[in-house]
Amino acid sequence: MGNNTLLERRYRVLGHNSPLFYDKPLNLVRGEGVWVYDADGRRYLDAYNNVPHVGHCHPHVVAALCRQAAILNTHTRYLHENVVAYAERLTAKFESSLAMAMFTCTGSEANELALRIARECSGGMGVIGTAHAYHGNTAAVIQIGSVFTPPEKRGPYVRTVPVMDPYRDRAGRSDAELATAYADDVRRAIDSFAAAGVPFAGLLFCTSFSSEGLPTLPAGFMSQALAHVHAAGGFFIADEVQSGFGRFGSHMWGYQKLGVVPDIVTLGKPMGNGHPLAGVIARRDLVERFTSGNMYFNTFAGNPVSAAVGMAVLDVLENERLLDNALEVGRYTLAGLTALAGKYELIGDVRGAGLFFAVDLVRDRKTKAPAAEQARRLVNLMRERGVLISRIGPGDNILKIRPPMPFSRENADHLVDTLDGAFREL
Repeated sequence: MGNNTLLERRYRVLGHNSPLFYDKPLNLVRGEGVWVYDADGRRYLDAYNNVPHVGHCHPHVVAALCRQAAILNTHTRYLHENVVAYAERLTAKFESSLAMAMFTCTGSEANELALRIARECSGGMGVIGTAHAYHGNTAAVIQIGSVFTPPEKRGPYVRTVPVMDPYRDRAGRSDAELATAYADDVRRAIDSFAAAGVPFAGLLFCTSFSSEGLPTLPAGFMSQALAHVHAAGGFFIADEVQSGFGRFGSHMWGYQKLGVVPDIVTLGKPMGNGHPLAGVIARRDLVERFTSGNMYFNTFAGNPVSAAVGMAVLDVLENERLLDNALEVGRYTLAGLTALAGKYELIGDVRGAGLFFAVDLVRDRKTKAPAAEQARRLVNLMRERGVLISRIGPGDNILKIRPPMPFSRENADHLVDTLDGAFREL
């Protein structure tokens, strides 16, 4: 059965507006490590997906899932060693203040639960995000996810701060001056709630600022911003769905790279390597205060099979030293991408850390005007050449490269060489 027939069937049952990657959609049927295969047997280097965090269909993770699924799967209203042991091992990866876990099935649910906790424990409703963020698709979370929600649909309990973009915002300012300017945006948003008579609940940021374009933030920004948040009685929710589990190599969690400790952390995509596992890690006092007046239960969240999968992912991260790999291969990849900027005027800026990269395409290096059409074309050229990447940013002009954690130097060479060829074809 051809892809066109499958596409038409999909349109009939999922609709024409259900999103698909690429001008010519891919029909993927198998994955292994950093590779995926289409229905015709063609192999593609996956340099985009962070869901298969330790590699597509990792045998240790698959075995853990199958083994537990063949024994028992139920929910957290029964005692089970897997669930408690996983929560213990996971919370041990955080600072001592972040001591309690609550499991969900998706990052959307995790951010929804985090918002409930922040609002209940602060007594406020107002939440701040950025002007180009995505945190999930529940009714409350989508209002803060400004990528897909225009201002008129965000309601009275949401404020956004401008996207931090040091590449374009510098204007002769030092890092210290930029840090203060960005923190002042947070302070003004808090003041806006006060002026409107809306009690403040907190700040929700993706700690990689991925949808915003993966900016390299000035040191001190987050600590200054959090000082404003805490002074106003709010909490910081760190969305680690894209940054977490060692993506940056140097740290297990993105907030650690920013030099702060949040009040609440949300986890998702990479947590289960494709299995629907997500969660909230928070201060003990917040969890106890919230659950004393709100019964939280989720039928499928944190079940014994999910816990076995989560434990297996942590095994692989540790046994295969994937954080070290992200750091070493990440530096190598970043050097290769930076070298391309010396060849092509279209590349205005290259940034990233660990195995997370952004290649900012511009029509003119002086004006730094976003080159959105060229980015769209490049993403599709890469797909045609057998490498999967995507694009992000308010101008839809930034190549987003975020491969699974076992990505190697050889994979990096393949990525950079293929991208070089795609640039030449533009």
